Order: sequence, then C-alpha cells, then structure tokens
Amino acid sequence: MKKADIGLVGLAVMGENLIMNMESKGFTVAAYNRTVEKVDAFTAGRAKGKNIIGCHSLEELAANLEKPRKVFLMVKAGTAVDAMIDNLLKVLEPGDIIIDGGNSHFPDTIRRTQLVESKGLLYVGTGVSGGEEGALKGPSMMPGGSPAAWPYVKPIFQGICAKVEDGSPCCDWVGENGAGHFVKMVHNGIEYGDMQLICESYQLMRDLLGMSDDEMHEVFKAWNTTELDSYLIEITRDILAYKDKDGSALVENILDTAGQKGTGKWTGIAALDEGVPLTLIGEAVFARCLSAMKAERVEAAKVFNRSIPAFAGDKAAFVEAIRKALFASKIISYAQGYTLMRTAAKTYGWNLNYGGIALMWRGGCIIRSVFLGKIKEAYDRNPELTNLLLDPYFKATIEKLVPAWRQVAAAALSYGIPAPAMTSALSYFDGYTTERLPANLLQAQRDYFGAHTYERLDAPRGQFFHTNWTGHGGNTSAATYNA
Repeated sequence: MKKADIGLVGLAVMGENLIMNMESKGFTVAAYNRTVEKVDAFTAGRAKGKNIIGCHSLEELAANLEKPRKVFLMVKAGTAVDAMIDNLLKVLEPGDIIIDGGNSHFPDTIRRTQLVESKGLLYVGTGVSGGEEGALKGPSMMPGGSPAAWPYVKPIFQGICAKVEDGSPCCDWVGENGAGHFVKMVHNGIEYGDMQLICESYQLMRDLLGMSDDEMHEVFKAWNTTELDSYLIEITRDILAYKDKDGSALVENILDTAGQKGTGKWTGIAALDEGVPLTLIGEAVFARCLSAMKAERVEAAKVFNRSIPAFAGDKAAFVEAIRKALFASKIISYAQGYTLMRTAAKTYGWNLNYGGIALMWRGGCIIRSVFLGKIKEAYDRNPELTNLLLDPYFKATIEKLVPAWRQVAAAALSYGIPAPAMTSALSYFDGYTTERLPANLLQAQRDYFGAHTYERLDAPRGQFFHTNWTGHGGNTSAATYNA
C-alpha cells in the first residue's frame, strides 16, 4: 500500500476535518490518536474508503510515512505538545518534520524549534484559523519555524488552505522559529477587537436607539455590502435573525458573559513587553473580563440604578455614524496589531512580509474581510510603512470618518453606554496625531520623586538631566530606564 504523505496526531473535530481536507486534495494521510478507539471509529466512519491509514501507535505512524516524514500535531496547547514531541523524537529520524498546528504560545514554539533542530529534525509551528468549517473547507495558515521544512510542507499547506479571488493561497511562510504562532496570536487579538467593536455597535443600537433584533439584522445585512464586508459582520447578521423556540431572538436569551482561551491576553502581554500601545485589543480583553463579573454587575446596577436618557437625534443618521465609527476603530485595531508585529520582528530577528500576512488573512480565517486587501495594497506601496494610518488610502479614509467617530464616542459617554474599544481607539488616534503630549510633566514628576532624570527639548536625544526640585535633595540621579 502507498505510504502516507503526512501523518496527523489528534482526532478531535479540527484534526479530523484537516485530515478530510488533505485527503480530498489528493494527499494520503496517516491518522493517530492517543485513545486508539477514536482511530478505529474514524476509519470505520468518515474515513472509510478514503486514502486514510489508521495507526494504533506512533511507531506504526512513523512506519507508514514517506520520508522525510511529516507529522502534524493537533493536540491541546501546552504540556501535551511537549510530551508528544518527546515521544515522536524516539520514532522519527534526522530530517523528519514535526508540525504543531495548535494555538501554542510563541515563546514555546521558539524553544521547541531549538530543541527539535538540536536533534537533527525540523520543526514548524503554524497558526491555523477558520474553526471547524475552515479546517474542512480551507483554513488560513501561518507557518513559521525551520525554514528548511517549508519546501516539504508547502504543497500540502497551500493545497488545503483557502484561496482568494485570484487563486492566491491564504498561506505562506511567515518566518523563523515562533513567527507563525506570533502572527496567529496577533490575528486572534485582532479578532477580539473586531468582535468587541461589533458588540459595542449592537449595544448602541439596542440600548440607545431601542432597535429590535430584526431591525439590527437588516442593518448588519446592509453593512456587509460596504467596506465592512467580512465574515464577522456576516455571522452577526445571521445571529440577529435567529429565533428561539418561542419565536424570540435567541441572542437575547444568551447569558452576557464571555470566555477566552488566552490568545487575546497573550497579545496584550506581548504588546506590554514590546512597549507598543495596543489599546483597543487590550480593552477588548478587559471587556471580556468585565463581562465575566456578572453577579457583581447585577448588584452594582441595583446600587447605581442608572437609566439611559431617550435618544433625541435622527436614528437612521446615527446608525450610519455607528458604521463609520466601527470602520474607523477597526482601522486603528489593525494599525496597532501591525505595529506590534513590526516591533516584535525587530526583537526576534524575523523577516515578516506584512502584505503577505494580510493576504493570508483575506480568506479562511475568522477576521477575513475585504478590508484586508487594502492593507496588502498599503504594504505593496511601501513595505517599510511604520503605521497603517500613514498610508495615503488609510489617511484619507480616517479623515472622512473622524466626525462620525467623535459623534458616536461622545454619545456613548454622555448617554452612559459602555464603548471601551471605540473610545480608546479614538484616544489612540488623537494621541498618535498629537505633536506634544503631556509626558514632559510626567518626566518631571518621576525626576522629582525618584531622581529618574529627563531629556530636554534644547539638548540632543540621549542626554539626561536631573533637577534638585526641592533644594533639599542632592544632585545624584538614579539610573535611567524606559517605562
């Protein structure tokens, strides 16, 4: 019997769907799961009659693979990945390739690449986005790790992933060691931001404008024919129209607490480590934390008994203003995410292709949208672009959107509707486009209480000064540090 082109370990829904996808594209796949009953159930069920080889051990898996062997792991991120790598290293040979397709934290992927390469094998850490449907029909994939592995896995990865209109695959090599998982982490952070912005738009329409779910369904349906055309707007449209058994909108019967798997939090932590103001995604993560405090919020709502005043303006005009505010905030979210990737690339020595990343996100993944084509064009125009806002298209677009954005942010604040992502995005825009911020006062405060020194406008950068502000302190200054 023909040996398999690739092996896959982990037969949960994502793993099974990826195998079915690979097989449908002409690849023979060897399948293994730690609980071997799953292997038998799979080969007797969905995989029956297909070019899928069920394996009951890692030794059997290795024996059924063409060399260099390629083993794709779809196991839970964390210690399970390390344990599986250790076991695979016992049955694989130098030159073979281990691939981690889970949501691993990028520092783990950096460490694992080093370990696997030290044993003479190659390692790939790839982000896989698109959920269960994407895994089956075409995900977005973001591979990084050992560059020498790419020619061997490229035909399979690009064969199974989503394609955009011109046939370009939503998968390309991202960079060394943890680069693929870092880009996937930023993708997930942006996903948090997009979802939060949509939720804030929904709450403004529901609680301020008093719109019904059917009315909001029509709004999102219309928005999906504009620059906001995207997967998340599309599913929001469908969710708002979905009825519960009693005919009411199902979404209104769902508890208002949101969970998280940690990738949004990791994005925020990476931004803090790199000193990048990732404010919108940070607020999106914190909004989920606040939503989880349901019992406390119920009590606080009783204590403060706030009411939202009746909206006095033109509802249709305000709905259009919300659309513009959502679009403007979305641009900020991506600008911040791209700034984080650029900064981390310098830290870790990655050579990232920013236009290529936008292309990878154009199809298959959760944040897929028409808008990403504009980001690709921006980086095609200027691969060294420092911030998306400085691209001519995005500059002109934001300038048109700002008045509506300010109107919506002001209404949210004055009527008492929480809109943390939209308002923080506007504050970032105002801060980024302000020549003189009040950090001069902040530096004076730090020098006053801790002799931390400051730089002067009339002296070269890098020259530090200390003032004896009270006349009682000495002239000794503390070592400088960057907050």
